Amino acid sequence: MSSSQPFFASSPISPAAGRRRKSRFTYKHLAQLALSSNTCPLRVIAHIDLDAFYAQCEGVRLCIPEEQPLAVQQWQGLIAINYPARKFGLNRHITITEARKLCPDLIMQHVATWKEGDEKWAYHKDAFAHIATHKVSLDPYRLESRRILACIKDVLPAPPLQRVEKASVDEVFLDLSSQIHSILLERYPEISGPAPYDDPTEFLPRPPTTALDWNTDALVDLDSLETEDDDPDWDDIAILLGSEIVRSVRAAVRERLKYTCSAGIARNKMIAKLGSAHKKPNQQTIVRNRAVQQFMGGFKFTKIRNLGGKLGDEVVNKFGTDQVKELLAAPIEQLKSKLGDDTGTWVYHIIRGEDSSEVNARTQIKSMLSAKSFRPTINTSEQAVRWLRIFVADIQSRLVEEGVLENKRRPKVLSLHHRQGAQMRSRQASIPSGRPIDETLLFDIAKNLLGQIVIDGRAWPCSNLQLSVGGFEDGPTGNRGIGSFLVRGEEAKAMMPSTRDADGYEWGKENDEPDKRRKLDHGAIQHFFSRQESHEEELSDAQNADLEEADSLSPQDTGPAKQDEDESVITLDEMAGRSAGAPFHQAPITTYFCDACGKKFPMAVKEEHEDWHLARELQAKEKSIFSRSDPHRSASSSGSNKKSVVAKGSNGAMQKKMEKGQSRLAFGT
Repeated sequence: MSSSQPFFASSPISPAAGRRRKSRFTYKHLAQLALSSNTCPLRVIAHIDLDAFYAQCEGVRLCIPEEQPLAVQQWQGLIAINYPARKFGLNRHITITEARKLCPDLIMQHVATWKEGDEKWAYHKDAFAHIATHKVSLDPYRLESRRILACIKDVLPAPPLQRVEKASVDEVFLDLSSQIHSILLERYPEISGPAPYDDPTEFLPRPPTTALDWNTDALVDLDSLETEDDDPDWDDIAILLGSEIVRSVRAAVRERLKYTCSAGIARNKMIAKLGSAHKKPNQQTIVRNRAVQQFMGGFKFTKIRNLGGKLGDEVVNKFGTDQVKELLAAPIEQLKSKLGDDTGTWVYHIIRGEDSSEVNARTQIKSMLSAKSFRPTINTSEQAVRWLRIFVADIQSRLVEEGVLENKRRPKVLSLHHRQGAQMRSRQASIPSGRPIDETLLFDIAKNLLGQIVIDGRAWPCSNLQLSVGGFEDGPTGNRGIGSFLVRGEEAKAMMPSTRDADGYEWGKENDEPDKRRKLDHGAIQHFFSRQESHEEELSDAQNADLEEADSLSPQDTGPAKQDEDESVITLDEMAGRSAGAPFHQAPITTYFCDACGKKFPMAVKEEHEDWHLARELQAKEKSIFSRSDPHRSASSSGSNKKSVVAKGSNGAMQKKMEKGQSRLAFGT
């Protein structure tokens, strides 16, 4: 039935229907539908799921007939199998050899891969033989996912009537409530006017139909206490309209992009998602409000989102069943006593098909990850750095698609996760907001983070590396704030000069670059005085600021690693070196004790600190000579307010003019 045509009754209005003039729904419910309220009983949600998506992508790309058995290969395993191949008993748990025996005509296409030196992922015929030097790329499927999402949005009306949530690379949720509300008012003008007596709690009139033509692939049977002879109400009309909309969306994806997808239409996200998997491939399932209990009763509750895993196992152990229909018999108090008040209450409602979660219209990604498990493990810094290059190229290509070059969106944090045996360690650093993001910047930060892990001395052998960016935000549209010019914490740490690990690998710069050393300004003696006079105060401020920053980080702020895993910590010695202006190293810096001061200082400032003492000694000698030449100088200089006489030297610098009785200090060579 076309969405532009009115509904017609398939049978005369019965006397019973004449006596039931009022709907179960009110004008308030109709108003809630327009707002896509998650508490509206007329609400309509759809879930669209691409059929065997990766396999479809390869079939469309290679122009393979749809009836041809096809599987997507990753190394020596299968990650996607199309429906013709499944008829031969293939699944993702069998080996390549077993798959060929079961289906001799099977086409196995290996996923695209990255290799060092490539500017882009590519399809390699012998990729499966190069697991040690290639990394899987799923970019082709992400690109197709974006095309499909754009097609879906193009079919639907513009926001605010359109509410689309990208749930994963191959599935989306649609909240069709607002769009359905607009269609209802157009087709049924009798409900478009104000409520009687301006009372929104007044009930709506009954729909002017006694039967509906569902024209669907799978219409779930009604609950045991419901019959098809009952006249439809507005929730049935709304669900039917949703079914029409989804059918048009699926048809557009099929016609324009050649992909098939299945769908579920129901009153909430949870039931809609179960519905899309009910009849596959290329079908859609309708779960009316009056059919929810019938539909839910046929499921294992472990198939419901958030009710699998440990919680599902706990429920099975305590109630001796994994069937929804059997768990429905448990009263809420029993669920609460065995599972806790909050969990028990949630389970009680979810198995009855109650879910108020909203469709989040934001479709932008939150993070990007590039990772590799090593079989065999890697054992050198050079190997790890080569993989970081591939990770960075992978992430940068996806950032370009996100609009990073146009400064539309950019990540704030780069994280590196390293696994050695059973231990996963993490490091992270801020991405400077004042610099454009490119491969060079990301690679430098990633390499320094890896250097922090390597210098700890527990890096090899490494079985897994993961590089990710997160904390996406919209790029600045006006003048940059002062914050974009400042760096601190891990951001500064990742950008500091290089250091060498135990294997001689130099972190912080390329090995083939000339060694660049920091040049210290050994200018006038006054330079040492001014630096040392404020040294202790600056050191204290730096320590307090950095410790406060570290203490304010929650386990969630430190990235995917758990709280008890090895996290990056800035030591007090490192902070002292940073405050004093010394070169900053990734490894903890040892201290030395100054006999003259009676205090400890970082080793990195030892040379400068000793120069300061030398300058003080030279100044003391200079004062001593001046005092011997003019015994009255010390007293007059300490008690007199007389201004010093200055003159400009030959080099333009301001110099003190010699007074009577003074002589210049002769420095020997």
